[in-house]
Amino acid sequence: MRTLLQRNIRDRIMESLLVLSTIIVLLPLVIIIIHVVVNGISALNWEFFTEELGSPSRAIQGRPTGLVHTIIGTLVVDFMALIIAVPIGIGAGIMLSEYPDHKLNPTLRIMNDTLNGMPAILKGLLAFVLIVKPMGTFSGLAGGVALAFVMLPIIARTTESSLMAIPWSIREAGLAIGLPRWRVVLSTVMPAAKFGLVTGTLIAFARAAGEAAPLLFTSFGNNYLPNHWFGFILNPVDTLPQRLYSLAISPYTHWHSMGWAAAIVLLVFVILCFAAARFITRKKTT
Repeated sequence: MRTLLQRNIRDRIMESLLVLSTIIVLLPLVIIIIHVVVNGISALNWEFFTEELGSPSRAIQGRPTGLVHTIIGTLVVDFMALIIAVPIGIGAGIMLSEYPDHKLNPTLRIMNDTLNGMPAILKGLLAFVLIVKPMGTFSGLAGGVALAFVMLPIIARTTESSLMAIPWSIREAGLAIGLPRWRVVLSTVMPAAKFGLVTGTLIAFARAAGEAAPLLFTSFGNNYLPNHWFGFILNPVDTLPQRLYSLAISPYTHWHSMGWAAAIVLLVFVILCFAAARFITRKKTT
């Protein structure tokens, strides 16, 4: 009886410690969310989503200002990065998991790990050398390439893990009926790993969406909407992380409020991406 009581006490103590640890982990996130919402909710209005920022004189004169160009620019740059990173990242993941004995794999793995551990600002500098210098101008395309460097190693690693989780018997069944290796991978293995691939892509997308440092060298920023849609690709373009930083260091109180509002939009965007990834993961296990 005494032993049972001691076990119950130990269980309660451990349970309490686990609950306390969870609260400690979640508390910073809750504080950040509350602080951002309290400071930025007043600036979230119709003008915020329909007007451009313009010159500082608009803020001084109290004229309507917003970040419509920033929100659109963020979506354009992020999806450009996704278009670039997904096929390359999945291809690298397939190479690592399905052809483990290939002579290029050790080099590919080292390069992927190096790119994953490289500071984001260096990835922006790499995109600056590859895109901005030859084009002679900052652009949304350069920003997309910079964020693609952020996404690539994450997508490659999650693709490798997802494909490795598929039983080898599935591959052997396809090979046994005479299908070539590439056909087995594309028609059998990848469909079986689709939830993991989508989850990894969403996580990489959310990670890149919050990066500001790579964009300082590449997309640069812009206070106005471009004259045409191609301007989001070929000209300097604004993004939420980058604009949030510039608004935070500006001398205008109104711009500070807009910076908090931009933080709300960015936070919601990132949370939705991670929530979608979590939902897909749970759907896979059910």
